[in-house]
Amino acid sequence: MKIKIVLISLIIVIAVAGLVVFFLPNPSGWGSKPDQGQDALIKAEVETAVSMLQGIYDRQQAGEMTPEQAKSLGANLLRGLSYSPDGYFWADTSEGVNVVLYGRPDVEGRNRLEDKDEKGIYYVKEFIKFGQAGGGYVDYWFTKKGGSVAQPKRSYTLLFQPFGWVVGSGYYK
Repeated sequence: MKIKIVLISLIIVIAVAGLVVFFLPNPSGWGSKPDQGQDALIKAEVETAVSMLQGIYDRQQAGEMTPEQAKSLGANLLRGLSYSPDGYFWADTSEGVNVVLYGRPDVEGRNRLEDKDEKGIYYVKEFIKFGQAGGGYVDYWFTKKGGSVAQPKRSYTLLFQPFGWVVGSGYYK
């Protein structure tokens, strides 16, 4: 029961944060800086997802679960967590092994460190680099869920140190 209340609360926080950030007025006008609203949204959503993982880690540290159970719970919650119509999360280890990518069995568990987009960008290396540096944005090309053609995408990644995961989310331009 306690975990359900925590999960429902986190989902509500994520939804409200997303709406607030997306609809915040921009004094200089939405068109003055490309992607400013979306950048703020994905950063806030990733930070919220990482705070959810922190809550799970805190429970692990309190002896409520093993490290393996904590990581499994974190992965399952990230996999099911979404915002807006297309917003989702993924996580890769600091070594490049994918932990979560919307339940894709062909990707989850695979090392993606050498994956590159059609422009030659090693995007997972970039995710890790910026995530480990305290968070940052990466521009690259990626195929939408269910799609077959890569499109330009911008993502924000942030390291969750206790699990060694770089968590990210993004939007297609």
